[in-house]
Amino acid sequence: MLILQRKASESLMIGDNIKVSIVEINADRVKISIDAPKNIPIVRTELLDAAASNREATSVTTTETIALLQAIKKLPKNK
Repeated sequence: MLILQRKASESLMIGDNIKVSIVEINADRVKISIDAPKNIPIVRTELLDAAASNREATSVTTTETIALLQAIKKLPKNK
């Protein structure tokens, strides 16, 4: 991991075609600008984490599905 210090209006290059600029610095926030080719996805990590959590929450194994169906069959039937 590389850690750099930058001031407002300074920037850095990643490779030949990605420019990261510091736009504004406040007490607890840094506003950055990323100039990159359109084919390079830029996604906030909290969105990636949320997507991974959603995928994990919705994935059900066959064994779990069978166990759930068997439990449902054992429930008393309402008339």
